[in-house]
Amino acid sequence: MESGFEPKMSNSSSIMEKGYGGFGCSHYRRRCKIRAPCCDEIFDCKHCHNESKNSIEVDPLDRHEVPRHDIKRVICSLCDKEQDVQQHCINCGVCMGKYFCSNCNFFDDEVSKNQYHCNECGICRVGGKENFFHCNKCGCCYSTMLKSSHNCVEKAMHHNCAVCFEFLFDTTKDITVLPCGHTIHLECVKEMERHFHWVWC
Repeated sequence: MESGFEPKMSNSSSIMEKGYGGFGCSHYRRRCKIRAPCCDEIFDCKHCHNESKNSIEVDPLDRHEVPRHDIKRVICSLCDKEQDVQQHCINCGVCMGKYFCSNCNFFDDEVSKNQYHCNECGICRVGGKENFFHCNKCGCCYSTMLKSSHNCVEKAMHHNCAVCFEFLFDTTKDITVLPCGHTIHLECVKEMERHFHWVWC
Protein backbone atom coordinates (compact mmCIF):
# COMPACT_ATOMS: atom_id res chain seq x y z
CA MET A 1 0.00 0.00 0.00
CA GLU A 2 1.22 3.46 -0.84
CA SER A 3 2.13 5.64 2.09
CA GLY A 4 0.12 8.79 2.67
CA PHE A 5 1.51 12.27 2.09
CA GLU A 6 2.22 14.23 5.26
CA PRO A 7 2.19 17.97 4.44
CA LYS A 8 4.70 20.21 6.23
CA MET A 9 3.09 22.44 8.88
CA SER A 10 4.26 25.67 7.21
CA ASN A 11 2.35 25.12 3.98
CA SER A 12 -0.38 22.69 5.07
CA SER A 13 -3.02 25.43 4.86
CA SER A 14 -2.18 26.30 1.25
CA ILE A 15 -2.14 22.60 0.32
CA MET A 16 -5.58 22.14 1.92
CA GLU A 17 -7.00 25.02 -0.15
CA LYS A 18 -5.27 24.25 -3.47
CA GLY A 19 -7.96 23.72 -6.10
CA TYR A 20 -10.74 24.06 -3.50
CA GLY A 21 -14.16 24.44 -5.16
CA GLY A 22 -12.78 24.03 -8.66
CA PHE A 23 -13.32 20.31 -9.08
CA GLY A 24 -16.05 17.75 -8.72
CA CYS A 25 -19.42 17.03 -10.26
CA SER A 26 -23.11 17.83 -9.82
CA HIS A 27 -23.20 15.59 -6.74
CA TYR A 28 -20.03 16.58 -4.84
CA ARG A 29 -17.25 19.18 -4.89
CA ARG A 30 -14.00 17.25 -4.40
CA ARG A 31 -10.49 17.05 -5.74
CA CYS A 32 -10.37 13.43 -6.83
CA LYS A 33 -12.10 10.94 -9.07
CA ILE A 34 -12.74 7.25 -8.42
CA ARG A 35 -11.75 4.17 -10.36
CA ALA A 36 -14.79 1.91 -10.29
CA PRO A 37 -13.62 -1.62 -9.44
CA CYS A 38 -16.61 -3.19 -11.21
CA CYS A 39 -15.80 -1.88 -14.71
CA ASP A 40 -12.31 -0.36 -14.19
CA GLU A 41 -13.48 3.04 -15.48
CA ILE A 42 -12.93 6.50 -13.98
CA PHE A 43 -15.82 8.67 -12.72
CA ASP A 44 -16.20 11.82 -10.61
CA CYS A 45 -18.18 9.88 -7.97
CA LYS A 46 -20.25 6.73 -7.42
CA HIS A 47 -23.47 8.53 -8.37
CA CYS A 48 -21.93 9.63 -11.70
CA HIS A 49 -20.96 6.00 -12.30
CA ASN A 50 -24.40 4.68 -11.41
CA GLU A 51 -26.20 7.24 -13.59
CA SER A 52 -23.93 6.42 -16.54
CA LYS A 53 -24.09 2.65 -16.17
CA ASN A 54 -27.85 2.49 -15.56
CA SER A 55 -29.09 4.88 -18.23
CA ILE A 56 -31.71 3.77 -20.74
CA GLU A 57 -29.03 3.68 -23.47
CA VAL A 58 -27.07 0.92 -21.66
CA ASP A 59 -27.85 -2.69 -22.47
CA PRO A 60 -29.85 -4.06 -19.49
CA LEU A 61 -27.37 -6.93 -19.16
CA ASP A 62 -24.50 -4.46 -18.70
CA ARG A 63 -26.20 -2.21 -16.13
CA HIS A 64 -24.67 -2.17 -12.67
CA GLU A 65 -23.85 -0.02 -9.64
CA VAL A 66 -20.51 0.49 -7.94
CA PRO A 67 -20.30 -0.83 -4.37
CA ARG A 68 -18.99 2.19 -2.43
CA HIS A 69 -17.02 0.07 0.04
CA ASP A 70 -15.18 -1.72 -2.79
CA ILE A 71 -13.61 1.47 -4.18
CA LYS A 72 -9.85 1.13 -3.66
CA ARG A 73 -8.30 3.63 -6.07
CA VAL A 74 -8.69 7.39 -6.61
CA ILE A 75 -7.13 9.85 -9.05
CA CYS A 76 -6.06 13.28 -7.86
CA SER A 77 -7.83 15.98 -9.89
CA LEU A 78 -4.85 18.33 -9.67
CA CYS A 79 -1.93 16.10 -10.67
CA ASP A 80 -3.72 13.00 -12.09
CA LYS A 81 -1.84 10.61 -9.78
CA GLU A 82 -3.73 7.36 -9.27
CA GLN A 83 -3.36 5.99 -5.75
CA ASP A 84 -4.97 4.08 -2.90
CA VAL A 85 -7.91 5.78 -1.18
CA GLN A 86 -6.64 8.42 1.29
CA GLN A 87 -7.36 12.05 2.10
CA HIS A 88 -4.13 13.64 0.82
CA CYS A 89 -2.54 13.02 -2.57
CA ILE A 90 0.73 11.09 -2.26
CA ASN A 91 2.18 13.06 -5.18
CA CYS A 92 1.21 16.75 -4.82
CA GLY A 93 -0.10 16.69 -1.23
CA VAL A 94 -3.45 18.32 -1.98
CA CYS A 95 -6.37 17.51 0.29
CA MET A 96 -8.75 15.63 -2.00
CA GLY A 97 -11.74 16.28 0.26
CA LYS A 98 -12.08 18.35 3.43
CA TYR A 99 -14.55 15.72 4.62
CA PHE A 100 -13.11 12.24 4.22
CA CYS A 101 -14.53 8.93 5.42
CA SER A 102 -12.25 5.92 5.15
CA ASN A 103 -15.18 3.59 5.87
CA CYS A 104 -17.14 4.76 2.81
CA ASN A 105 -14.18 5.83 0.65
CA PHE A 106 -15.97 9.16 0.43
CA PHE A 107 -14.63 12.68 -0.21
CA ASP A 108 -16.46 16.02 -0.15
CA ASP A 109 -15.17 19.60 0.02
CA GLU A 110 -18.53 21.08 1.02
CA VAL A 111 -18.24 20.57 4.78
CA SER A 112 -21.14 22.98 5.37
CA LYS A 113 -23.35 19.92 4.81
CA ASN A 114 -22.18 18.66 8.24
CA GLN A 115 -21.45 15.15 7.02
CA TYR A 116 -21.12 12.31 9.50
CA HIS A 117 -20.72 8.56 9.28
CA CYS A 118 -23.52 6.42 10.72
CA ASN A 119 -22.13 3.04 11.74
CA GLU A 120 -25.58 1.47 11.79
CA CYS A 121 -26.49 2.69 8.28
CA GLY A 122 -22.97 1.92 7.09
CA ILE A 123 -22.82 5.15 5.06
CA CYS A 124 -22.23 8.86 5.48
CA ARG A 125 -25.18 11.17 6.07
CA VAL A 126 -25.55 14.98 6.05
CA GLY A 127 -27.08 17.42 8.51
CA GLY A 128 -24.91 16.88 11.61
CA LYS A 129 -24.87 13.81 13.82
CA GLU A 130 -26.33 15.79 16.73
CA ASN A 131 -29.49 16.46 14.68
CA PHE A 132 -30.24 12.84 13.81
CA PHE A 133 -30.82 9.49 15.46
CA HIS A 134 -30.67 6.00 14.00
CA CYS A 135 -33.88 3.99 14.32
CA ASN A 136 -32.92 0.31 14.47
CA LYS A 137 -36.35 -0.91 13.40
CA CYS A 138 -36.62 1.46 10.43
CA GLY A 139 -32.93 0.85 9.64
CA CYS A 140 -32.13 4.49 8.87
CA CYS A 141 -31.42 7.92 10.33
CA TYR A 142 -34.19 10.42 11.06
CA SER A 143 -34.32 13.95 12.43
CA THR A 144 -34.31 14.05 16.23
CA MET A 145 -37.64 15.92 15.92
CA LEU A 146 -39.21 12.58 14.91
CA LYS A 147 -37.63 10.50 17.68
CA SER A 148 -40.78 10.07 19.75
CA SER A 149 -43.40 10.64 17.06
CA HIS A 150 -42.59 8.62 13.92
CA ASN A 151 -44.34 5.38 13.02
CA CYS A 152 -41.73 2.64 12.59
CA VAL A 153 -41.72 0.83 9.27
CA GLU A 154 -39.12 -1.91 8.98
CA LYS A 155 -36.37 -0.89 6.51
CA ALA A 156 -38.32 2.29 5.73
CA MET A 157 -35.75 3.74 3.30
CA HIS A 158 -34.58 0.47 1.76
CA HIS A 159 -36.83 0.82 -1.28
CA ASN A 160 -37.39 3.06 -4.27
CA CYS A 161 -39.26 6.35 -4.13
CA ALA A 162 -42.89 5.67 -5.09
CA VAL A 163 -42.83 8.58 -7.55
CA CYS A 164 -39.43 8.69 -9.30
CA PHE A 165 -38.28 5.14 -8.43
CA GLU A 166 -34.83 6.24 -7.20
CA PHE A 167 -33.48 4.11 -4.33
CA LEU A 168 -34.00 6.16 -1.15
CA PHE A 169 -31.45 4.78 1.29
CA ASP A 170 -28.42 6.49 -0.24
CA THR A 171 -30.10 9.25 -2.23
CA THR A 172 -28.53 12.72 -2.21
CA LYS A 173 -32.00 14.35 -2.26
CA ASP A 174 -34.10 15.37 0.76
CA ILE A 175 -36.51 12.74 2.07
CA THR A 176 -39.70 13.19 4.05
CA VAL A 177 -41.46 10.71 6.32
CA LEU A 178 -45.19 10.37 5.74
CA PRO A 179 -47.58 10.06 8.72
CA CYS A 180 -47.86 6.32 8.01
CA GLY A 181 -44.06 5.95 8.41
CA HIS A 182 -43.21 5.39 4.75
CA THR A 183 -40.55 7.55 3.11
CA ILE A 184 -40.49 9.47 -0.17
CA HIS A 185 -38.46 12.26 -1.77
CA LEU A 186 -39.57 15.65 -0.47
CA GLU A 187 -39.48 17.14 -3.96
CA CYS A 188 -41.61 14.27 -5.31
CA VAL A 189 -44.28 14.95 -2.67
CA LYS A 190 -44.23 18.67 -3.53
CA GLU A 191 -44.51 17.88 -7.24
CA MET A 192 -47.54 15.66 -6.58
CA GLU A 193 -49.16 18.40 -4.49
CA ARG A 194 -48.62 20.90 -7.34
CA HIS A 195 -50.68 18.56 -9.54
CA PHE A 196 -53.30 17.98 -6.82
CA HIS A 197 -52.25 14.39 -6.22
CA TRP A 198 -51.82 13.18 -2.65
CA VAL A 199 -49.84 10.33 -1.18
CA TRP A 200 -52.00 7.92 0.81
CA CYS A 201 -51.28 4.49 2.23
